[in-house]
Amino acid sequence: MSTEIYITNNDKDRIKEALDKLSESTLSPDKSVKKLEGELNRAVVLNSRKIPRDVITMNSKMLLQIDDEDMEVSLVYPEDADLSEMKVSIFSPIGTAILGYKEGTTVEWEVPSGTSKIHIKKILYQPEAAGDYDL
Repeated sequence: MSTEIYITNNDKDRIKEALDKLSESTLSPDKSVKKLEGELNRAVVLNSRKIPRDVITMNSKMLLQIDDEDMEVSLVYPEDADLSEMKVSIFSPIGTAILGYKEGTTVEWEVPSGTSKIHIKKILYQPEAAGDYDL
């Protein structure tokens, strides 16, 4: 995947902290954790106040089209994940797939059931665009 992704410095620090905690509690990281680490390493890191409004950051809410199904989801840290409320963990395959991508982008990503095509239709809420820099 060659499309650039963007991440705030705060999000990168918090995700790395969560990954460190996870690695302390498990013997070997699973494939999705390794993919997340790869995404963090290739991301363009920006100050929270400089991140474009059309980029998915942590705690963003967006309308996605996954394969042919529309769904509204929020991207959250693992401790806030709740699928009944459509709060998707950054550690999940879909969470890792969408982090840092811009509205209008389509991503093909490996999920447990195969490869999914994920289209980012619209960002409904981005904390940084709303001035919520510390979520």
